[in-house]
Amino acid sequence: MTHDVGGEPFAPVLEAARGAGWATTALSLAGVTDKAAFMERCARGLGLPDWFGRNWDALADCLTDLSWQPPARGRLLVVSGWQEYADAAPGEWRIAQEVFSGAVEHWRGATEGGLEIVLALGPADGADTERGGS
Repeated sequence: MTHDVGGEPFAPVLEAARGAGWATTALSLAGVTDKAAFMERCARGLGLPDWFGRNWDALADCLTDLSWQPPARGRLLVVSGWQEYADAAPGEWRIAQEVFSGAVEHWRGATEGGLEIVLALGPADGADTERGGS
């Protein structure tokens, strides 16, 4: 779950998390307006396993069972560009937030390997920014 974010405004936060031994991911949802596009962006941007079924339950399963990921002290996921999806499909976005919140709660109190998800505020970022990196 580690991706290079280049000049992103939250790059310093991701760098600090990496310095503490956390795996980091920046997931851009810019241009996403429906569930199918959201699931595809998650699959690609998070590097989800082949068994990911592109539905809410499968996303929840992937985020609460991170055995498909290399071990890490913790994981930080920063989601940006989500506003367009939230406006276009508010019901779906509420479900996405519930899945994210449930995953964070699942890992709450874990001494190793936990997950934190941050929704970046500000203008939608207009471009898919996830790139493979270390």
